[in-house]
Amino acid sequence: MWTREIMGMDMLGIVQAFITYSMLGWLVESIYMSICNKRLTNRGFAKGPFCPIYGFGAVLGYMILHPLAENKVALYVAGAVIATIFEFFVARLMEKTLGDVWWDYSEKPLNYKGVICAESTIAWGLYAVIIVCYLHDMIMTTVERIPTQIGAIVSGVIIMYYTLDFLYHVFVALDINMGQYVDKMKETYRAFRAKW
Repeated sequence: MWTREIMGMDMLGIVQAFITYSMLGWLVESIYMSICNKRLTNRGFAKGPFCPIYGFGAVLGYMILHPLAENKVALYVAGAVIATIFEFFVARLMEKTLGDVWWDYSEKPLNYKGVICAESTIAWGLYAVIIVCYLHDMIMTTVERIPTQIGAIVSGVIIMYYTLDFLYHVFVALDINMGQYVDKMKETYRAFRAKW
């Protein structure tokens, strides 16, 4: 499973890059917002140091934009446009499923409905150039030094932890009482067991 390739990257490399970019995105975002708010700010949706929008955006962006690595101007423009479109659709998806978006650019100049703005678009283009031309190779060189079995176990544990953390916070955001579902599952299990 881990050795299957997608667009020239094996699955383990994709997962490790996703984890790394999600954590780096969380770190950069949390530092930036802590400076803006003048207090420590966790920019992750869940408790863990993880912003999956950055993981998905960076990995998908790298796969799509890598062919433009030799033309930094085209890479910058394509990265800015694609990431802005991605940010817009993620905002709409969050709004429809969770009823809220976890960022607000309403106070920024040249914003659209508070979910995208010129400042972020400029930054996305810069991030695209940094990731495609410099950062991705450094990350992959580092994670390739980790033995495959250890990398797979650590990656699996991190993804499992984050999935549980994320789901818990989704249930809280949607005001879903997990206790009633657990009780219902227990009743179903008892009824099943009683039949046997």
